[in-house]
Amino acid sequence: MTAPGRLLASAPRVITVGAGLLQEALDAQAVETVPVAWRPPLPGTGEALAAVLADPRREQANALAVSRLTSALPQLVGVRRASDVLDLPGRTFLHAGPPIEWERASGPLRGALVGAMLLEGYADDEQDAEARLASGRVRLEPCHHHATVGPMAGVVSPSMWMFEVRDAEHGGTAYCSLNEGLGKVLRYGAYGPEVIDRLRWMDQVLGPALSAALALTGPIDLRALIAQALQMGDELHNRNRAATSLLLRELAPAVVDAAPGSASEVLRFVNGNDHFFLNAGMAAGKVSTDAARDVPGSSLVVAMARNGTDFGVQVSGLGGRWFTGPAGVPDGLYLGAYGPEDANPDIGDSTITETSGLGGFAMAAAPAIVRFVGGEVSDAMAATRSMYEITLAEHPAYQIPGLGFRGTPVGIDVTLVARTGLLPVVNTGIAGRVAGTGQVGAGLVNPPAEAFTSALLALADSAAQPL
Repeated sequence: MTAPGRLLASAPRVITVGAGLLQEALDAQAVETVPVAWRPPLPGTGEALAAVLADPRREQANALAVSRLTSALPQLVGVRRASDVLDLPGRTFLHAGPPIEWERASGPLRGALVGAMLLEGYADDEQDAEARLASGRVRLEPCHHHATVGPMAGVVSPSMWMFEVRDAEHGGTAYCSLNEGLGKVLRYGAYGPEVIDRLRWMDQVLGPALSAALALTGPIDLRALIAQALQMGDELHNRNRAATSLLLRELAPAVVDAAPGSASEVLRFVNGNDHFFLNAGMAAGKVSTDAARDVPGSSLVVAMARNGTDFGVQVSGLGGRWFTGPAGVPDGLYLGAYGPEDANPDIGDSTITETSGLGGFAMAAAPAIVRFVGGEVSDAMAATRSMYEITLAEHPAYQIPGLGFRGTPVGIDVTLVARTGLLPVVNTGIAGRVAGTGQVGAGLVNPPAEAFTSALLALADSAAQPL
């Protein structure tokens, strides 16, 4: 029988690739199909992608970088004042995201900087603070440049107390400020009297009590705590209820012993703030991804961060360079009468959770998160499954019960982002665009593709250099 005859002698099986229109038409005719998920690479990345994939260093470099990331053992070792542990020259504030100046700063970042000026006594009032910030007499530097991460606006000033997290495997240390709670808070750009009063209480009561308590407990294993919280329904970015409860359980007896006079108010504050663990978890993510930095030839993403204007990424094989694009406005649920017109573009260093395999990458572990950020439970599952396509590994400790205890997708690879056209999924809080507003909602957002394409181009240039 001729080849055409053999084709006509049995029902056809058709492989469909790309656009779904062909498959839909065949399905309507009851034709058996074998769908193949395929997307074109990001526009303009073909030559650079070929150059990076041909780099003989890439495979071993990525294996080393991701092994460092996944073997990190973050431990909470202390709570210390920023002026004691961070290199903050006079009149210097840290902020979230890549570098930015006052002129380009978003409303939430400006509001947080004004609040920090008032907190530190660097200005008499809001107008004086804005004038001094606009004059350039205050230096602004990214948290990431100081082994630090900051949620939302991420502003760190000298009097703030910081979680100190150390990697027991590789020896790195990272810091993050203490969580203020929800509503009108500095990290969302609010700076009213109630915000400053709370920060002063944190300075005088909360920080010293936690510092004394950790001196009694010794190091707390954050990797183990995060692993347990994932199996209790957290994803460790916008849902930290289980993790906060576990941390409180570890700290409470020591707080009572170390600070009996303030234990009641300290424990009530932590217990009333389901996001309290987030900041410790962010420092754990930072110290883990920092372990994977500076591996020549590696295309592993070691930081994603936003300052409310720009979204930036850093890549292991490219040192401390930032690759940026415009930050997008999250799509999500809004509080009260707020709506999309009130939202500021994405802001904060909390995307270190996604960078380390948590947050949006672990949404399948936290089906209840959809009630906070929008969507359906199936969307959360799909989000996590899609992230396996752009990552190099599954985390050996961070496992998802609903996926058969599969490890969370971890190790974002710039080349996989370019090849698939898939962008990392981020779930996040939404800050009001006007300084002083505070939080207006929570939702999902994707980074700008150009941040990853520009990083890929730089990797291609690096691959072309003599070894």
